[in-house]
Amino acid sequence: MYLEKINLPQDLKGLTVPELNILSDEIRHLIIDVVSKTGGHLSSSLGVVELTIALHYVFNTPKDKIIWDVGHQCYAHKILTGRRDMFHTLRQDNGISGFPSRQESEYDVFNTGHASNSISIAVGLAEAKKKKAEDYRILSVIGDGSLTGGMAFEALNHAGHLKSDIIVILNDNEMSISKNIGALSSYLNRIMTGEFVTKTREEIKSMLKNLPALGDKVYKAAKHIEESIKGFITPGIFFEELGFQYFGPIDGHNLIYLIDTLKNIKRMKGPILVHVVTKKGKGYTHAEDDPSRFHGVSTFEIDTGNSKKTGLNTYTDIFGETIIELASLDDRIIAITAAMGLGTGLDRFSRVFPERFYDIGIAEQHGVTFAAALALGGMKPFVAIYSTFLQRAYDQIILDVCLQGLPVVFAVDRGGIVGQDGPTHHGVFDLSYFRHIPNIIVMSPKDENEFRHMLYSAYRYDRPVAVRYPRGDAQGVMLERELREIPIGTWEILRNGGDLTIVASGNTVYPCLAAAQILHENHIDCTVVNGRFIKPMDRELLIDVANRTKKILTVEENTVIGGFGSGILEVLSEEGIVVPVKRIGIPDMFITHGTQKTLRKRIGIDTEGIVRKVLEWLKRE
Repeated sequence: MYLEKINLPQDLKGLTVPELNILSDEIRHLIIDVVSKTGGHLSSSLGVVELTIALHYVFNTPKDKIIWDVGHQCYAHKILTGRRDMFHTLRQDNGISGFPSRQESEYDVFNTGHASNSISIAVGLAEAKKKKAEDYRILSVIGDGSLTGGMAFEALNHAGHLKSDIIVILNDNEMSISKNIGALSSYLNRIMTGEFVTKTREEIKSMLKNLPALGDKVYKAAKHIEESIKGFITPGIFFEELGFQYFGPIDGHNLIYLIDTLKNIKRMKGPILVHVVTKKGKGYTHAEDDPSRFHGVSTFEIDTGNSKKTGLNTYTDIFGETIIELASLDDRIIAITAAMGLGTGLDRFSRVFPERFYDIGIAEQHGVTFAAALALGGMKPFVAIYSTFLQRAYDQIILDVCLQGLPVVFAVDRGGIVGQDGPTHHGVFDLSYFRHIPNIIVMSPKDENEFRHMLYSAYRYDRPVAVRYPRGDAQGVMLERELREIPIGTWEILRNGGDLTIVASGNTVYPCLAAAQILHENHIDCTVVNGRFIKPMDRELLIDVANRTKKILTVEENTVIGGFGSGILEVLSEEGIVVPVKRIGIPDMFITHGTQKTLRKRIGIDTEGIVRKVLEWLKRE
């Protein structure tokens, strides 16, 4: 076992390439074993094992900086940088994060979790390094999926303009490349990045430019011939035009190719792009055959690859089924997502209605404006994007959808506590960032039956609508066959009591009902209101229960700053109603990773926490 001897990257330096290949297999086995128990991002991490080893073998980390775009491919990096013995705690309560974390290790340069920002980080670090006259290398490892984000191209353009001293590793696991061209290209790149060829090229460039009269023209002609040849063999001409020296494609699973090329490039300066071709899920047959399903996976059986599911439908399942039902009724319905067709439940829709499904890549801003234009043209677009990623299109939501009053439906999956992916993935800000935008209707269902009616209602309202729902299992209630429209801005009373009113939104409604029963046993009778509309609120009902019970408790799985409870305070203030109001929700802090159950308990938004906080509040009152 070579892995037992590797505690830090320096320990790699003494191994031979055959030994490094054995180490690659050992790392893969560890990743598969742990992720089968913890869940996580499997396909991406399995695809970059050799690349990770080569980077740490050639470069002097942590002095040299490796920035992992998104970060879901960082498991081998964590194992090699002092966290091998903790790797079994991946994404668990009090365990290591599933993403790079500066608080966790000096080898983690930046807290990542969203795509397309690594080149921007590299460019900024390069400028800081230059101004401080420091000497280290900066590498950005970005996948072809992340390169679909506009921010990545903005950064490439800026890096070429600044002539930034950075190395961008493009991890390409989608492009098909023949073995012959791949081998030829790998051989050429090892030659072209060698010290002799690099030095000779610079000398010839200088000589041609200095020729009397015709020098510059001759140089440009020679450069054009070189680029034509490279463009014929490789797809690098685009990056060359942006000011990068391009090398690749290189077989990302051949350690000899990787190490030789990286050693040569290490001596070079300026913006460099290395195109590495890898296979998602490498080394685990089920992940190789179905890399999308194993991109972000729950616990699974290693032998079969089958997930260990509870058997209950998830809200994502319900969304996928309901939008197909709606689309069968109206051929104007369009489904749009941003590189998360499987994760949002739209994979079946894409097969049933392929001509009405658009996966626009990691380009949320474009996706929202694209949907606005579809609505302008008479379509009924549903935009299904996780809450945390929809933040990236905030300006477009305001100006391109809501200002225009266009009937775009935002299916906001993963609203609230997401769990083990941690602070970059919790969707705990959406109620706040939607609530103050004019023209939009914001809803959150208490269960899957109400969720179906909300999706139908959103389709019927002919206005911008956001339907926000949680990750994970639904409540398991019976589904009504007939879909019905919910009157805009109406709440419902689920339980009556005279001592206190609890107004809950979304998936906090059932915990509040359970808490009300426990409080009843403690001689405290609560009215429980399903505050299913965050905007507009049911002012009439709120005024009535406030005047009747004289105390209001709000519960939400969103930051309490600017959220649902804040909206209730605003209504009461505008109406001149002065009653005690207590808000329970996400505190003013970033929530770490852990199971949803553990995190809700820790924050106090589970049944037990609600009861405890009510008793403490009433005791003080």
